Amino acid sequence: MGSGQPAGTHLAFHHDGKLLSLKTELVSIRPFSAVEEQNRAVFKDGGDDDYVVVTKETIFHPQGGGQPSDEGTISATASEDGQSPVSIDIRAARMDVVNDGLVLHLGRFKDPSAAEKLQPGDVVEQTIDAEKRLLYSRLHTAGHVLGSAVRHLLEKEIEGFDELKASHFPDSAACEFRGLIEGKWKQPIQDRVDEYLRRAMPVEIDFWTEDDFRREGLERLIPDRSLLPPGETKFRVVRIVGAEVYPCGGTHVDTTDLCGATTVKKIGRSKGISRVSYTVA
Repeated sequence: MGSGQPAGTHLAFHHDGKLLSLKTELVSIRPFSAVEEQNRAVFKDGGDDDYVVVTKETIFHPQGGGQPSDEGTISATASEDGQSPVSIDIRAARMDVVNDGLVLHLGRFKDPSAAEKLQPGDVVEQTIDAEKRLLYSRLHTAGHVLGSAVRHLLEKEIEGFDELKASHFPDSAACEFRGLIEGKWKQPIQDRVDEYLRRAMPVEIDFWTEDDFRREGLERLIPDRSLLPPGETKFRVVRIVGAEVYPCGGTHVDTTDLCGATTVKKIGRSKGISRVSYTVA
């Protein structure tokens, strides 16, 4: 087993979010115990039976940006002895905190005795859980729809208004805003969200330079260049046509109606911040 590391993992899902399987090259595979302490810490449930895999490119969205990690398998593409291919059940992916730009995949071999059969340079096939990917994509897009609805309604109504962070996890989906959003706005926000869903607004992925943001009058959204993935020179953006643009590395559905019924659950307020929670059905 090797541990040589590349300059960075190519994020294939950034360029084609519909890829559910991908053949790529195995770069390194290490027992969890051999991984740097800082990286072990990002996998809360990693254990002695786990391995951390790095591949040349990945379709696994690592947890981040408010979106959960994809799950799935990484398998050898063929078996020389005619037996079942060597396969690892991947239950989490995270960005490497020691080596910039690498994606770490955490998982366990279906057959622990097969661990030595995978070697750097092998061609492997990644397959992600399509059902979970779709749910996470619906939740993430719905979060942008909600954020856009709130901005369009309240940007000029609430002093100091701004969009802050968001969580798109199934059990805790919410968007946070600077400023106090009173409970009376819950139904208007729901109505605007419903309108955006009914309109089946296209959700487009594009790649922008700083000048593109300025041309669109969106200087406030220009990200820090340190956030660019290795090898990329432009920022990935998601445009909900007719609503908002967001710098975003997440996965999305093609049109807003595909989010499914999106319900504004609650508006919480604390220390000048409002948190609007939501669910999708």
